[in-house]
Amino acid sequence: MKKLMIYGAPGYTGRMVAEHALAAGMPLILAGRNEAKLITLAASLGVEHRVFALEDAAVIDRSLGDVGVLLNCAGPFAKTANVLMRACIRNGVHYLDVAAELDGYRLAELLHVEAEAAGVMLLPGSGGSVAMLGCLAGHAVARTENPSSIGVAMHVSGGLSRGSAVSAMGSVTAETLARANGKLVARSAGAIRQLDFGSGIVDCFQVTLPDLITIWRSTNVPDIETFVHVTGDGFPRGDLSALPDGPSEQERLANRYQAVVEVTDSDGEVIRSVLDTVNGYTFTAIAAAEAGRRVLAGEARGGFQTPAMLLGNGFAETIADTTIIDV
Repeated sequence: MKKLMIYGAPGYTGRMVAEHALAAGMPLILAGRNEAKLITLAASLGVEHRVFALEDAAVIDRSLGDVGVLLNCAGPFAKTANVLMRACIRNGVHYLDVAAELDGYRLAELLHVEAEAAGVMLLPGSGGSVAMLGCLAGHAVARTENPSSIGVAMHVSGGLSRGSAVSAMGSVTAETLARANGKLVARSAGAIRQLDFGSGIVDCFQVTLPDLITIWRSTNVPDIETFVHVTGDGFPRGDLSALPDGPSEQERLANRYQAVVEVTDSDGEVIRSVLDTVNGYTFTAIAAAEAGRRVLAGEARGGFQTPAMLLGNGFAETIADTTIIDV
């Protein structure tokens, strides 16, 4: 029987994903480079573990022998996605991750043809904001006859985990990007759009998110802009290594996430939908484990896919108590 491997399992998100995957009854292998942490975690969950770094392709290939799906939770993904995507293509293993870094999605685009020829699926963003926003945008687009543009924003509440902060700081693009006429183009920094997540209009800052790739790939809508509204601790500064492992369960319960999308059709009519869900880390862990379960069970297509394309626009609403409301 092919198994699900979680690489980076001892990390903050990886541990939560492993717990959900085990609860779902999946045959599971925990993996990563930190032997001590892997031994402790694997013993606590009663599952197999494998220790390997990413410098030796032969070692990686041997480690993937009985793996059907690899779920990469090891950030910064700029250091892991390229090696693991290519290893999965070589070994006929479907690749998933929980990344929110644009370059990983550009890489999946680049490797699409090679992966498709190998019958291997590349599904970056299988949990987290990419799954949330992609499903939300797809839901709203389905309500319109001739969608021409999409503006989508995420409301992030509460603090970041240490791993997320390091990944975010290492992947900040030097320019603000949007999609115009199907192409990624630079925009002036500091643009603000006023949006309502359900509790009144707030300022949202334009940022470069991987949804510029995934939403376009899922919907073919030519003009897309992405924004974020941050409350709580926001983005940390200073010594990131001093940050805690991640928000506590109480902090996650106290800080839900919201997202809003506005789709404009060719007649200028605006369709708006709002998503409300559990804290982003909780959503990511549940969604990534569920995506892994479904892919391991056979829901897969070769090449670069998005959660909304593969699992449907309703996927996000199957996670925890996520709701989408049309307004």
